[in-house]
Amino acid sequence: MKMNKLSVALALLLSALPLASSAQGWPQRPVRLILSLGAGSGTDIGARLYADRLTKLWGHAAIIENRPGGDGVIAINAVIAAKDDHVLLWGPTANFVGHPYSLDRLPYDPKELVPVARVSGTVVTLSVPASMKVSSLKELVAQAKAQPGTMNFATAVTMTDIILEGFFKSSGVDMAHVRYKDTVSAVNDLMENRIQLYSSAYAIVRSQAQAGRVKLLAVQARQRVPGLDLPTVAEAGFPGLNFEGLVGILASRSSNLSAAARDRIAADVKTVSADPVVAERLAATAQLNVPGSAAEFTASIEEQKAQLAASAKLLGMQPKQ
Repeated sequence: MKMNKLSVALALLLSALPLASSAQGWPQRPVRLILSLGAGSGTDIGARLYADRLTKLWGHAAIIENRPGGDGVIAINAVIAAKDDHVLLWGPTANFVGHPYSLDRLPYDPKELVPVARVSGTVVTLSVPASMKVSSLKELVAQAKAQPGTMNFATAVTMTDIILEGFFKSSGVDMAHVRYKDTVSAVNDLMENRIQLYSSAYAIVRSQAQAGRVKLLAVQARQRVPGLDLPTVAEAGFPGLNFEGLVGILASRSSNLSAAARDRIAADVKTVSADPVVAERLAATAQLNVPGSAAEFTASIEEQKAQLAASAKLLGMQPKQ
């Protein structure tokens, strides 16, 4: 009996060795983190903050490479084309979740994107011109209903386009969608009351809000943001406007990044996230500190996809692919 117990224990130990070895064996060289946004963005600042600490944990450099453009397609294709388990995608999920609705042809296989770790959440707010005589989302919606066809709105990404348009249709609100190629023009038009509602990363409108040129009405998240005295959209009475600005790490399926390596990356991200300095700096760049495992990240992405599909259905939209 003793020998049997010893044999079982030894077998369990030996079976765990390949997993441990695999996790310890990665990385074997510098890791390239490809960002879908440019230098200076909140995501870029956060990524560099993590890269510095991940470099120390991994014993190999974590190198940031900015590949903005094409609504994230350039960065996605760079990661997929590398077919290298030391090349990872770091950025917001809203880009690729919205691609089936925004692109006539997907220039990559969505199945190639494998979630590795959730890192943070971009704080997204709803703002209006300071000159507008509204102080809440309910007042804005009421005014829009009372004055159909007289207001304009803008958003920053395809996913929030569809979420807002779906909400307006289901709520009987007639508000025109104005599209912008850059955020600066959108903020300028918001201040000048040429658009009356803007859904964007808080970082985009923060300086103008602090200067009193635009007014913040709500945050598009499930939870309140520390240091920002704003209700969530659910608290404001409009849970359908919720939008989780997920930011995380993904690998390409063809890179064959091992499950053990994915687990290690997620665990190391969580370790870095627990650093009070990191939490403080994330907050300073308008990001939520919400690390998660590959399974948690996958669940969050699937929830985004379901929310987008529901809003698209209200609009009679079907994925183009």
